Amino acid sequence: MNKNMLVCKICGIILKINIWNSQKEYWEKFVEEDFTNQYDIVVEFQKTEFIKGIEFFTITQMGTHCLKMGNDIMLVSSDWSIGKVIQIEQKENLDLFLLQMFYAQAVKKNMVLFHSSLIDWNGKGIMFLGPSGIGKTTQAELWNRYRDALIINGDAVFVQETADGFLGWGTPWHGSSPYCENTSVPVAVMVVLKQAKENSIRELTGFEKVTEVSNSVFYPQWLEGGMELCLETLDHLLKKIPVYELSCRPDEDAVRLTEQVVFHVK
Repeated sequence: MNKNMLVCKICGIILKINIWNSQKEYWEKFVEEDFTNQYDIVVEFQKTEFIKGIEFFTITQMGTHCLKMGNDIMLVSSDWSIGKVIQIEQKENLDLFLLQMFYAQAVKKNMVLFHSSLIDWNGKGIMFLGPSGIGKTTQAELWNRYRDALIINGDAVFVQETADGFLGWGTPWHGSSPYCENTSVPVAVMVVLKQAKENSIRELTGFEKVTEVSNSVFYPQWLEGGMELCLETLDHLLKKIPVYELSCRPDEDAVRLTEQVVFHVK
């Protein structure tokens, strides 16, 4: 295989990337050695002519999407399966372009992207939800330290509806957290985090449950029909997965309290 090409399998979706990624050590966890040249997403550099004195210009066909962050630009086919990189100065922007393409395919396979950390504790998936800085990665690390849980992802989690329930997936996208593993776990519970001086936990229901979880969803508004697909999967998830609010300190007592209330561990 060309050293500048990656073929990755992420949540069952096959990506062929003909450019080396800035965070290749994370992407290499998802490399697919046995592939059949049938790709869901293909991304490569587009050879583009430039005229001296003009910074940039291009002509796109009807239905072609143009992704732009700063000076970085990628053209994407109407079905979000083919990406042509025109220019990349900040390599982390390529990760975001790839994420947008990936989500466009993933939402069609009943997946929703959450701003969340995800751990595997004895085969049970626990998701910690909340805004940046609330302590999602910290809670995951506490479970790893005190209960030997595997941290699958520290910041961005894809959840897929299956015939048997809901799977939380690891992907190469992990925000500022260093944690991302190529594995999945059945989601058992979602825990919305709040910072507090004392530890307490309560189950959320009704409007409060919907609101708190919805606040942690990344919605694919750029994709035609994407919002409807996302909301349908989210509706099914909220009906089946319990949601708790954990007001806590960053200590083992918060882990123990969640064990006792959610999983009835004495």
